[in-house]
Amino acid sequence: MLSRLLPLRPMAARLVSHALPSTTAAAFFHRPPSHFSLVPPSLRSYVSISHLDSSVFDRRLNVSRYEHRIVSRGLGKVFASQRGYRKVRRRPAKSKEKELELSVNICIEEQLPDDPEILDIAEMLRLNVPMAMKLAFDGLKDSEYKTRDPAIDDVGRFATVELSVLLCNDEFIRKLNKDWRDEDHATDVLSMSQHIPELKLPILMLGDIVISVETAAKQAEERGHTLLDEIRILMVHGLLHLLGFDHEISDEAEAEMEKEEELLLKSLRWKGKGLIQSAYDTEINSGPRMDNRDGTLLNSESQISSTTAKALREALSRGVKVVIATGKTRPAVISALKMVELAGKDGIISEFSPGVFLQGLLVYGRQGREIFRRNLDPSVCREAFLYSLEQKIPLIAFSEDRCLTLFDHPLVDSLHTIYHEPKAEIIPSIDHLLAGTDIQKMIFLDTAEGVATTLRPHWSEATSDRATVVQAQPDMLEIVPPGTSKGSGVKMLLDHLGVNAKEMEEKEKLMDPTI
Repeated sequence: MLSRLLPLRPMAARLVSHALPSTTAAAFFHRPPSHFSLVPPSLRSYVSISHLDSSVFDRRLNVSRYEHRIVSRGLGKVFASQRGYRKVRRRPAKSKEKELELSVNICIEEQLPDDPEILDIAEMLRLNVPMAMKLAFDGLKDSEYKTRDPAIDDVGRFATVELSVLLCNDEFIRKLNKDWRDEDHATDVLSMSQHIPELKLPILMLGDIVISVETAAKQAEERGHTLLDEIRILMVHGLLHLLGFDHEISDEAEAEMEKEEELLLKSLRWKGKGLIQSAYDTEINSGPRMDNRDGTLLNSESQISSTTAKALREALSRGVKVVIATGKTRPAVISALKMVELAGKDGIISEFSPGVFLQGLLVYGRQGREIFRRNLDPSVCREAFLYSLEQKIPLIAFSEDRCLTLFDHPLVDSLHTIYHEPKAEIIPSIDHLLAGTDIQKMIFLDTAEGVATTLRPHWSEATSDRATVVQAQPDMLEIVPPGTSKGSGVKMLLDHLGVNAKEMEEKEKLMDPTI
């Protein structure tokens, strides 16, 4: 899920807490020119103000609708008066260098349950985040990074560094992802920078790290460690993004950020590998696949990430034959893999290679020749296009390597510009579209709410036993022949190639670095 981790540059309003010289704290909203508020007024918030030294005072402060637990740390002082001879001069007091103040705000989104484990994690982060920040800042000193954005360099010139960490559910982070990145799906972590170098402020406002507890819990289970371990890993990854690291821009940048992740986690003695290495291990162990955007071949931007490309090249170098099984058309797969130079004769896909496409409805064997095709019932196709015209909801028909539709629409264009599918051909009428054309599947494009409340209930009933509706994305509803399965397409292709399941298992072992 690495692709979803790019730092988001747009400014976001958030709750921040300042440690004031008088050992009081005030909470307020910093509102840059943006309509978006990251932290809604119903969050439970844990605020930690740390000087990297320690004495204690503990107090509660209610501001507006927020409740903060504030712990401020500073050196206690012992004063003593002494009587002495006049000829004895007091030594001048040594000037003490001002400590860098770290102001960390840990928030819990209101939709998360009052789970004791989550509350304990929030308390632990209140201590852990400043530790990670200090180590990360130390790592910037006298270090030469070839790919890191140097907008944040010398943190010593700031009096205070502010950072917010928000724990939320999948739905909350999905909305953020949709609003700021136009990606309508949940992810594990988002980084949102607030630093503006041109302002020359005494406060370094790093920004916000948003972590989905739901996704983190799934990943923790898959990777064999605790939820706290996974959230720490995600926090470190998000922090490095805010400090200018970006694994998405190149292989070299990925290597630098991966090294920094591992160094931080090791120095902090926290369990687990860095997020980049963990994702790479998952892709190697499970084998590359081509399907939707839930951690398979394409990332959240419908591109092949450098980590995935690296895994695929490693598989090819070990003699593993990679065959694509996907819900996409063959041209879409070729287009996506061409961007990372993995399409063509020496790659893993071309017009002359075997593969399973359109959810197993088209299967190509040796030399890329078609060995199986299954089409939708023409009556279902006609009814769907009549509905599309009446309701003005765009509908795409997939016919081998072509996409067909009745009218132009921005959502129709997105299928080509974002998802790499062939540019849809606009056909003047339903009769023209259906004349002599085999249609394997159709996709309605609408809002997530429209699909959930209107399209899916209607077409689940209307298709009856003539077709099946499936939903791989919240804003898309697919209509396919009953019994459609990529698995059956893969089995058919294996039979055609003379490969059995045991041989596939042996190939998978070649891709598993633990064996």
